[in-house]
Amino acid sequence: METKDVLASGLTYEDEIRYMNLSPFEVTNILRKIAQDGCERLKAQGKDCRVLNAGRGNPNFLNIIGRKAFAKLMLFATELAANGQDLGWRPERRDIARKFKAYLAADRSKETFFLKEAIDYAEEEIGLDVDEFVFELVDAALGDFYPDPPRIYPNTGEIVRTYLDDILIADDKSKDKFDIFATEGATEAMVYSFKSLRRNHLLKADDRIATVTPIFAPYLEIPSLNDYDLVNIEIKQSEALEWQIPSEELKKLEDERIKVLYLVNPTNPTSVAISSNTIEKIAKLVRDQRQDLIILTDTVYATFVDNFYSLIDAIPENTLCIYSYSKYFGVTGWRLGVIMLNKDNVIDRLISELPNDVKEELNERYGIITPEPEKIKFIDRLEMDSRDVALAHTGGLSGPQQAIMCIFSLFNLIDKERVYKSLVTETLERRIKNLYASFPEDYSYLKGSNKTHYYALINIAILAKERYNEEFANYLTENFLALDFLIKLASEKAILCLPGAGFSGPEWTLRVSLANLDDQDYLIIGQAIIEVLDEYYDYYQGNE
Repeated sequence: METKDVLASGLTYEDEIRYMNLSPFEVTNILRKIAQDGCERLKAQGKDCRVLNAGRGNPNFLNIIGRKAFAKLMLFATELAANGQDLGWRPERRDIARKFKAYLAADRSKETFFLKEAIDYAEEEIGLDVDEFVFELVDAALGDFYPDPPRIYPNTGEIVRTYLDDILIADDKSKDKFDIFATEGATEAMVYSFKSLRRNHLLKADDRIATVTPIFAPYLEIPSLNDYDLVNIEIKQSEALEWQIPSEELKKLEDERIKVLYLVNPTNPTSVAISSNTIEKIAKLVRDQRQDLIILTDTVYATFVDNFYSLIDAIPENTLCIYSYSKYFGVTGWRLGVIMLNKDNVIDRLISELPNDVKEELNERYGIITPEPEKIKFIDRLEMDSRDVALAHTGGLSGPQQAIMCIFSLFNLIDKERVYKSLVTETLERRIKNLYASFPEDYSYLKGSNKTHYYALINIAILAKERYNEEFANYLTENFLALDFLIKLASEKAILCLPGAGFSGPEWTLRVSLANLDDQDYLIIGQAIIEVLDEYYDYYQGNE
């Protein structure tokens, strides 16, 4: 068996081969242990050391006003329920908005000013009954009842829909066109979507799906699980085209055996929004040739780019859209996601066209909910399936989660000048500049309003060529595994990055999260990458 060289200490080529078969997030656990051991060695030598984990996308920035507003809401809700006692009672709807405004009247804090604006916005701009809205918020914050209806609270649903329209839809044409299901983050939304598509016989074993790659690694792994056994057809973005999709790759969608197009947009790990031209090409292909194609898109990074254009806007009837608040508002621990589906959609039509024996099977499944199960929309089947139908009445996102989701939605709707967004994007811009500061001028990061800069996908082979020459770059890729570079980076520099190949990216790429470390840490990471690359060059020179 042909082997390759190993510069990473303490491992063999066979070890590296085994690790390459793991999910990149499992590789992180191995790299973390290697980095920790490396730090201990350095400390034993009297040197300072700390592990820099640039592998995880959990942001270290977070929205403060929304959290303070939720805390203020919770204090009002509990004081209203307690009425001076330890045993509380569910508040009454009547006159609750006036009571809340009175509670806020003497407070001059930013969060109180925001809450007053939020109540006015909900009443005047969205047209909600103010007492119904405030009562729903208070009751949700208390978490004293199951969510009702389970899919999403009515007033919260209107506000979340308005927020999604604002960030995903170009104009007001979408008003009342979309149904919403609040979920425990985008990942749970994706799991629910696959599960219900399978349960409703729209995806079966050996069916084909098309996945735009590179993509968030677990999304590559779900279709291949025994639960689904799907055949994955990759639609490969091109690094040479700044991670856009070449026309010849889009032609793969003409294959009528492909049931679902599956993508993250803006992308992870490449941090690029798919161009409006490509979105239009996909929409035209679907309208002209693939009217039955289901599009499943995760838009978690949409809020980081300007003038975002989504498939849910271009071809709403075919698109099942997932969104998460986690990254933009720094709420990964809260688990706040939604599924957005056009009321007139291809999934409902495909279910209605299923063979009679399959319809009878589905009617039996959902028949415990209603005497007319065939009329249940897919958006409601998603919620029912999330609790295996029998427990659908206890489904839905918890009240406190929906309350803070509502607050964050209102925060962004009121922030017309996008002050918060500017703070976030300026932070990410500083970090990517620091990361690339040690790199050659000819190897720079991608720029433009369609770049999120949430991650950087660094191509070590190209970096090697720009810093030295093409001969060395070829030697590096021919004689080493890319994972050897990552392990050496962890062992000697205590820095963790993820392998780009695990996202179905180019083999010699590594993903750096720009979200979860301090600004100055990225200067250290960029310099460390160069220092490790120099060690490979020294090895190359010694073996010429």
